[in-house]
Amino acid sequence: MYAVVRRYEGVIDPAEAGRRVSEGFVPLIRQVRGFVAYYWADAGGGVMVSTTVFQDRAGAEESNDRAADFVRERLASLLPSPPEVTGGEVVAHS
Repeated sequence: MYAVVRRYEGVIDPAEAGRRVSEGFVPLIRQVRGFVAYYWADAGGGVMVSTTVFQDRAGAEESNDRAADFVRERLASLLPSPPEVTGGEVVAHS
């Protein structure tokens, strides 16, 4: 498995960002081959974090492309800064 974490700072309206992600992005990401799980968390202080898990790196990379497009088209007004993106192979899980 492969996981990607995206950390967004300076989020203008976390509740609205969460609504848009839930209604718009989650259905898109579920369509990517190898999808395992997706989480969008409000870390407080204008920070939001997404975690995506795929069966392989190819799915995770496609999710990064879809996320960038979605943010640009639907969330740019709420997420003023580009995310810090970190990904890697899952080496332990439960």
